[in-house]
Parts: sequence; C-alpha cells; structure tokens
Amino acid sequence: MTTTPRTADIAALALGDDALVLSHRLGEWAGHAPVLEEEVALANIALDLLGQARVLLSLAGDEDELAFLREERAFRNVQLVEQPNGDFAHTIARQLYFSTYQHLLYARLATTDSELAPLAAKAAKEVAYHQDHAEQWTLRLGDGTAESHERMRHGLDALWRYTGELFQPVPGLDIDWQTLREQWTTTVTTVIEKATLTVPEGPQSGAWTAGAGREGLHTESFGRMLAEMQHLHRSHPGASW
Repeated sequence: MTTTPRTADIAALALGDDALVLSHRLGEWAGHAPVLEEEVALANIALDLLGQARVLLSLAGDEDELAFLREERAFRNVQLVEQPNGDFAHTIARQLYFSTYQHLLYARLATTDSELAPLAAKAAKEVAYHQDHAEQWTLRLGDGTAESHERMRHGLDALWRYTGELFQPVPGLDIDWQTLREQWTTTVTTVIEKATLTVPEGPQSGAWTAGAGREGLHTESFGRMLAEMQHLHRSHPGASW
C-alpha cells in the first residue's frame, strides 16, 4: 500500500533540501575562504541553513535518513543551490539570488497559518543577515577593482538561468508566486545596478531557464557532492557518535 505524501511534507522536504544542499556547499569553503573573517561568516551561514534543514526534514520524516540515505533523484532542492562554489564572487552571486528569495519567502510564510509558519518566522531573521552579507559583498566586488567587477559579473551571468525555478509553485505553500518573483527581481536589480553591474538578460530573451530540481532532476555536479555528503553515514550504517 502506497501512502500519498501530505502537501505539507512535500513543502518541508523541498525547503529542507534547499537549505541542506546549500549548507553543504558553503561548508566546502572551510579552509579555503579568501580571508579569516569570511571563513567564519560562511561557516555561520552554513550552520544557520543546516539548522533550518534539520527542522524541515524532521517534519517530513527521519532527518538522518532523508539527508544521508536518499538517492539523487529523491532530492527536491532547486538546482541553483547545488551549483559548485566556483570563485568567491560566484558563491556570492549564488547567495544573493537565493538568500533574497529565501528571505522574501519566509517573511510571507510567517504570516500564514501553515505549520511551517513558526520556523519561517525564526528563520527569516537569520536569512536577513544572509541577504545583507550577500548584498554587501556584491557591492564591494562589483564596485571594486576591474578584476573583482568582472568576476562578479561572470558569477551573476552564469547563475541567472537557474533563478526561474525559484518561483515554480511548491505544493503546500500558499504563496503568490508571481508577486514574490516581482519583488525578488526588484530587490536583486537594485543591488546589481548599485554595484555598477548589469542585470543579466531576462525571460523575454529566453535566458531565464528554469531547472527541474523540484522534480528530482539535478545537474552533473550534484551527484559528486551528494556522494561526499553521504559517504561517512553510508560507510558506517547504524553507528552512533
């Protein structure tokens, strides 16, 4: 007998996977960040996201099993968060796009009667810092040296095509997705232009291409990342720490 997942579980899984995967990506900067201050900042953001992931995944099932024993096709994160870190500017571009979306989303969820509302209200405060961190670095890099400007431009351009998927409706989330998208676009555009950069081409040009991570289809780099993330747990099944 097959049990149909509750829409609330589907939503918790999608948002939990977003947070879990991005947490792991940011954790990969440990020992590699450009300055010590950023080593601490990125680690703290990763820990915030991991905390969100634990709560969200626990709503959908056993958090450890969901994180470490699922196969690639069972993950429901957007493709944006699984993209490799690249250089520091590339990571900041990913953070700008995702943290802006996450902050807007959580702020809306906090005002609903969803069972995710309490988490959203708490997490929105954390994500506000994530968004501010990304915005400040976008400004610093975009309006910095010629090289930092070019690296920031490249990161924004490379990741733009993954942003469309952020606004695909998720079952269980009663959100006005079109309004969310418009507000996200306005916020991101303001930051990019203030950083003396150019907003990547929009949907009218066909450049805004949504991914299919919510349906379990992921990019090539995700499989390698997942193998690394799950290796220890799978190597010692049943172990306690």
